[in-house]
Amino acid sequence: MVGRIIERAECVAEGADWLAAHDPRFAHALVLTGPLPLRRQADGFTALLDAITGQQVSVASANAIWARMEAAGLTEQAAMAAASDEALRAVGLSRQKARYGRALAQAGIDFNALRTLPDAEVVAILTAVPGIGTWTAEIYAMFALGRADVFASGDLALQEGAKLLFGLENRPTDKALRAMAQDWSPWRAVAARVLWAYYHVAKSREGIR
Repeated sequence: MVGRIIERAECVAEGADWLAAHDPRFAHALVLTGPLPLRRQADGFTALLDAITGQQVSVASANAIWARMEAAGLTEQAAMAAASDEALRAVGLSRQKARYGRALAQAGIDFNALRTLPDAEVVAILTAVPGIGTWTAEIYAMFALGRADVFASGDLALQEGAKLLFGLENRPTDKALRAMAQDWSPWRAVAARVLWAYYHVAKSREGIR
Protein backbone atom coordinates (compact mmCIF):
# COMPACT_ATOMS: atom_id res chain seq x y z
CA MET A 1 0.00 0.00 0.00
CA VAL A 2 1.27 3.48 -0.92
CA GLY A 3 0.96 6.07 1.80
CA ARG A 4 0.81 9.83 1.61
CA ILE A 5 2.47 11.51 -1.38
CA ILE A 6 4.12 14.91 -1.01
CA GLU A 7 3.06 16.88 -4.08
CA ARG A 8 2.97 20.52 -3.00
CA ALA A 9 4.53 22.87 -0.45
CA GLU A 10 1.31 22.62 1.56
CA CYS A 11 1.98 18.91 2.10
CA VAL A 12 5.40 19.70 3.56
CA ALA A 13 3.87 22.38 5.78
CA GLU A 14 1.26 19.90 7.04
CA GLY A 15 3.97 17.42 7.95
CA ALA A 16 6.01 20.14 9.66
CA ASP A 17 3.02 21.17 11.75
CA TRP A 18 2.46 17.56 12.77
CA LEU A 19 6.11 17.12 13.78
CA ALA A 20 6.14 20.40 15.73
CA ALA A 21 3.07 19.30 17.68
CA HIS A 22 4.54 15.82 18.18
CA ASP A 23 7.95 16.93 19.51
CA PRO A 24 8.91 20.41 20.76
CA ARG A 25 12.44 19.96 19.41
CA PHE A 26 11.06 19.95 15.89
CA ALA A 27 9.07 23.09 16.76
CA HIS A 28 12.33 24.72 17.91
CA ALA A 29 14.13 23.68 14.73
CA LEU A 30 11.36 25.03 12.51
CA VAL A 31 11.55 28.45 14.16
CA LEU A 32 15.18 28.62 13.05
CA THR A 33 14.81 27.07 9.59
CA GLY A 34 11.62 28.74 8.42
CA PRO A 35 9.48 27.07 5.70
CA LEU A 36 10.93 23.83 4.37
CA PRO A 37 11.66 23.19 0.68
CA LEU A 38 9.45 20.92 -1.41
CA ARG A 39 12.41 19.26 -3.14
CA ARG A 40 10.28 17.29 -5.62
CA GLN A 41 11.91 16.19 -8.86
CA ALA A 42 10.88 14.22 -11.91
CA ASP A 43 10.98 10.44 -11.57
CA GLY A 44 12.21 7.89 -14.07
CA PHE A 45 15.45 6.61 -15.58
CA THR A 46 17.08 10.03 -15.95
CA ALA A 47 16.69 10.88 -12.26
CA LEU A 48 18.51 7.72 -11.19
CA LEU A 49 21.20 8.04 -13.85
CA ASP A 50 21.82 11.58 -12.63
CA ALA A 51 22.18 10.27 -9.06
CA ILE A 52 24.73 7.66 -10.17
CA THR A 53 26.67 10.27 -12.15
CA GLY A 54 26.90 12.53 -9.12
CA GLN A 55 28.15 9.92 -6.67
CA GLN A 56 31.47 10.77 -4.97
CA VAL A 57 32.26 13.79 -7.13
CA SER A 58 31.76 17.51 -6.59
CA VAL A 59 28.58 19.20 -7.78
CA ALA A 60 30.59 21.11 -10.38
CA SER A 61 32.18 17.93 -11.74
CA ALA A 62 28.83 16.12 -11.81
CA ASN A 63 27.22 19.00 -13.69
CA ALA A 64 30.04 19.08 -16.23
CA ILE A 65 29.83 15.33 -16.84
CA TRP A 66 26.06 15.48 -17.14
CA ALA A 67 26.29 18.32 -19.68
CA ARG A 68 28.65 16.23 -21.81
CA MET A 69 26.35 13.22 -21.51
CA GLU A 70 23.36 15.31 -22.64
CA ALA A 71 25.32 16.68 -25.59
CA ALA A 72 26.21 13.11 -26.60
CA GLY A 73 22.64 11.88 -26.16
CA LEU A 74 23.67 9.50 -23.40
CA THR A 75 21.03 10.50 -20.85
CA GLU A 76 18.42 8.53 -22.80
CA GLN A 77 17.84 4.97 -21.62
CA ALA A 78 18.24 3.25 -25.00
CA ALA A 79 21.44 5.14 -25.78
CA MET A 80 22.96 4.34 -22.38
CA ALA A 81 22.04 0.67 -22.70
CA ALA A 82 23.91 0.43 -26.01
CA ALA A 83 26.83 2.75 -25.23
CA SER A 84 30.40 1.48 -25.42
CA ASP A 85 32.97 1.89 -22.66
CA GLU A 86 34.86 4.28 -24.92
CA ALA A 87 31.84 6.53 -25.44
CA LEU A 88 31.10 6.66 -21.73
CA ARG A 89 34.70 7.36 -20.78
CA ALA A 90 34.80 10.13 -23.37
CA VAL A 91 32.12 12.06 -21.48
CA GLY A 92 33.92 11.61 -18.16
CA LEU A 93 32.30 8.57 -16.58
CA SER A 94 34.61 6.25 -14.67
CA ARG A 95 34.66 2.59 -15.65
CA GLN A 96 32.60 1.74 -12.58
CA LYS A 97 29.97 4.40 -13.25
CA ALA A 98 29.79 3.36 -16.89
CA ARG A 99 28.99 -0.16 -15.72
CA TYR A 100 26.39 1.13 -13.27
CA GLY A 101 24.76 3.36 -15.87
CA ARG A 102 24.47 0.53 -18.38
CA ALA A 103 23.17 -1.83 -15.69
CA LEU A 104 20.42 0.65 -14.83
CA ALA A 105 19.51 1.12 -18.48
CA GLN A 106 19.35 -2.63 -19.03
CA ALA A 107 17.54 -3.50 -15.77
CA GLY A 108 14.08 -3.29 -17.30
CA ILE A 109 12.60 -1.29 -14.40
CA ASP A 110 9.01 -0.19 -14.95
CA PHE A 111 9.34 3.33 -13.57
CA ASN A 112 5.63 4.03 -13.93
CA ALA A 113 4.85 0.94 -11.85
CA LEU A 114 7.15 2.15 -9.06
CA ARG A 115 4.68 4.96 -8.40
CA THR A 116 2.11 2.46 -7.17
CA LEU A 117 4.35 0.09 -5.20
CA PRO A 118 4.92 0.15 -1.42
CA ASP A 119 8.03 1.99 -0.20
CA ALA A 120 9.92 -1.17 0.80
CA GLU A 121 9.28 -2.76 -2.60
CA VAL A 122 10.52 0.36 -4.41
CA VAL A 123 13.75 0.28 -2.42
CA ALA A 124 14.17 -3.47 -2.99
CA ILE A 125 13.74 -3.14 -6.78
CA LEU A 126 16.16 -0.24 -7.06
CA THR A 127 18.87 -1.67 -4.81
CA ALA A 128 18.92 -4.83 -6.94
CA VAL A 129 20.63 -2.73 -9.62
CA PRO A 130 24.45 -2.47 -9.29
CA GLY A 131 25.49 1.00 -8.18
CA ILE A 132 22.22 1.85 -6.43
CA GLY A 133 22.48 1.57 -2.68
CA THR A 134 19.84 2.05 -0.01
CA TRP A 135 20.59 5.78 0.32
CA THR A 136 20.09 6.44 -3.40
CA ALA A 137 16.91 4.35 -3.49
CA GLU A 138 15.46 6.11 -0.46
CA ILE A 139 16.33 9.56 -1.80
CA TYR A 140 14.60 8.61 -5.06
CA ALA A 141 11.51 7.47 -3.15
CA MET A 142 11.47 10.68 -1.11
CA PHE A 143 11.98 13.23 -3.84
CA ALA A 144 11.18 11.61 -7.21
CA LEU A 145 8.17 9.66 -5.93
CA GLY A 146 7.22 12.06 -3.14
CA ARG A 147 6.89 9.40 -0.46
CA ALA A 148 6.07 11.13 2.84
CA ASP A 149 7.20 8.35 5.17
CA VAL A 150 10.60 7.36 3.78
CA PHE A 151 13.76 8.36 5.65
CA ALA A 152 17.36 8.03 4.39
CA SER A 153 18.96 7.20 7.71
CA GLY A 154 22.35 6.52 6.14
CA ASP A 155 22.73 10.19 5.21
CA LEU A 156 25.59 11.78 7.19
CA ALA A 157 23.99 15.23 7.28
CA LEU A 158 20.79 13.74 8.70
CA GLN A 159 22.83 11.93 11.33
CA GLU A 160 24.65 15.14 12.25
CA GLY A 161 21.38 17.10 12.29
CA ALA A 162 19.83 14.57 14.65
CA LYS A 163 22.87 14.69 16.91
CA LEU A 164 22.61 18.48 17.18
CA LEU A 165 18.84 18.77 17.50
CA PHE A 166 18.43 15.97 20.02
CA GLY A 167 21.59 16.72 22.00
CA LEU A 168 23.19 13.34 21.39
CA GLU A 169 26.73 12.71 22.55
CA ASN A 170 27.68 10.97 19.31
CA ARG A 171 26.41 10.98 15.77
CA PRO A 172 23.80 8.18 15.55
CA THR A 173 24.51 5.23 13.32
CA ASP A 174 22.32 4.36 10.36
CA LYS A 175 20.57 1.71 12.47
CA ALA A 176 20.12 3.98 15.48
CA LEU A 177 18.74 6.88 13.43
CA ARG A 178 16.37 4.56 11.57
CA ALA A 179 15.03 3.43 14.95
CA MET A 180 14.66 7.05 16.11
CA ALA A 181 12.80 7.94 12.94
CA GLN A 182 10.08 5.39 13.65
CA ASP A 183 8.67 7.94 16.08
CA TRP A 184 8.29 10.49 13.25
CA SER A 185 6.01 8.33 11.09
CA PRO A 186 3.93 9.10 8.99
CA TRP A 187 6.01 12.18 8.14
CA ARG A 188 9.57 10.85 8.18
CA ALA A 189 10.45 12.48 4.83
CA VAL A 190 9.44 15.85 6.29
CA ALA A 191 11.46 15.12 9.43
CA ALA A 192 14.42 14.60 7.10
CA ARG A 193 13.81 18.02 5.55
CA VAL A 194 13.78 19.55 9.05
CA LEU A 195 17.04 17.87 10.03
CA TRP A 196 18.80 18.87 6.81
CA ALA A 197 17.64 22.47 7.19
CA TYR A 198 18.54 22.56 10.89
CA TYR A 199 21.99 21.14 10.20
CA HIS A 200 22.55 23.81 7.54
CA VAL A 201 21.52 26.56 9.96
CA ALA A 202 23.73 25.16 12.72
CA LYS A 203 26.78 24.88 10.45
CA SER A 204 26.19 28.42 9.13
CA ARG A 205 26.16 29.75 12.67
CA GLU A 206 29.38 27.91 13.44
CA GLY A 207 30.98 29.56 10.45
CA ILE A 208 30.00 33.01 11.67
CA ARG A 209 31.65 32.60 15.07
